[in-house]
Amino acid sequence: MLYLRNDFEQAWKGKDPFEEVEKLQGEVYRELDGRRTLRFEFNGKTFFAKIHRGIGWGEIVKNFLQFKKPIYGAENEWLALAKLKTMGVDTMTPVAYGEKGNNPAAKHSFVITEDLTPSISLEDYCSDWASKKPSWVLKVALIKKLANITRLLTEHGVTHRDYYICHFLLDLANGQDNIDPNNLTTWLIDLHRAVIKTKKTWRWQVKDVGSLYFSAMDIGLTRNDLFRFMRIYSDAPLREVLSSDVRFWRAVTKRAVSLYQKDNAGKMPVLAIGR
Repeated sequence: MLYLRNDFEQAWKGKDPFEEVEKLQGEVYRELDGRRTLRFEFNGKTFFAKIHRGIGWGEIVKNFLQFKKPIYGAENEWLALAKLKTMGVDTMTPVAYGEKGNNPAAKHSFVITEDLTPSISLEDYCSDWASKKPSWVLKVALIKKLANITRLLTEHGVTHRDYYICHFLLDLANGQDNIDPNNLTTWLIDLHRAVIKTKKTWRWQVKDVGSLYFSAMDIGLTRNDLFRFMRIYSDAPLREVLSSDVRFWRAVTKRAVSLYQKDNAGKMPVLAIGR
């Protein structure tokens, strides 16, 4: 399987794309056994490349024993990017993808995407909200944005599996001080573990929504902020959400608290109730 956008196709004409990918030089963001992520320049523009060289049979067996689906290479991200595009969810733009080899433990694959600049992760953008209140209009707009995206993912059977606010990038094309609440762009990134199913799965919903809640626990959200997200995500009046969906939201909260305690040496989060 091979896809190259015109600019990469012309540059690598007559060459082996898999060899050319391995020659790429730039800022390395992640270097693991069998996987490398780097940012590089090409024709005056910047791109991200994720290169997979196989995870080995040991990792595959371990995943199956833990009842997890192994991620063999770049195909997962390639398919997730295509799915999100059809759903209207802003994400990375792929410009090249390749996969070769029949052995799943040693499959060589890559995906190259356009660099999303200028931008900032929501984790960084919201980091001082607890001590420095943001614009109420902008905060509400971001909550609505993420709630609608999360609902779309659920409706289309997409589970991100690393669903934290750090994996949303906020477009800063007009500068950080000139963000228009009525025209927000947030890109969802890091899709290499995403799972696409034909129908909604309660267990996976809880995991994704709970992970998102956990990642936002220290940014000073209020009870009304949480209720607003719940109402939009469930697409129902709050009274109905608090009665018919109570089991789901209790499970979401339980997961979020569990993740928070694991990340903070058992410390309980300061939840928004009562603020």
